[in-house]
Amino acid sequence: MDERIKKAMREAFIGEAKAALRLKVFAKKADEEGYHEIAKLFRVIAYSEEIHGERALRIAREIGTTEENLKESFEKEQNVAGLAYGEFLKLAYELQDKGAQWHFTASRDVEEVHARLYRNALQDMMAERDPDYYVCTVCGYIAEGEAPDICPVCGAKKEKFIHFEG
Repeated sequence: MDERIKKAMREAFIGEAKAALRLKVFAKKADEEGYHEIAKLFRVIAYSEEIHGERALRIAREIGTTEENLKESFEKEQNVAGLAYGEFLKLAYELQDKGAQWHFTASRDVEEVHARLYRNALQDMMAERDPDYYVCTVCGYIAEGEAPDICPVCGAKKEKFIHFEG
């Protein structure tokens, strides 16, 4: 495949992924405000955007075996946690933006957990283990096995965790 087309497919994927997430957030807000029919529209268009993004990944041949995908995901999480959030944090401290500092610190810490979970999943594949996951609805921290009494990243109580069922 021509590298220009591959690059265009990657950019298309990024655009579709951003649109899908943005629309899911908009749907949540519409539900909170009682506009359930609008929330439904946002969710259905988000799903359509996900289809476009998946197709772009497939055409660009960006989907490997599960083991390859886990290894790549592990590497990307380490990179995001170590490099990208490091730069974001420097900026937030430089500008003395407390909200940004908290967000970037918590996100960086959770990205490090994601990397660990990917590494564990590679081991779990061999052992055929299927762990339970609990997600903090405040900061996104993921606990394996059971929810902690207090989130180690943001301090949220156990009640703020949801059991994630695929």
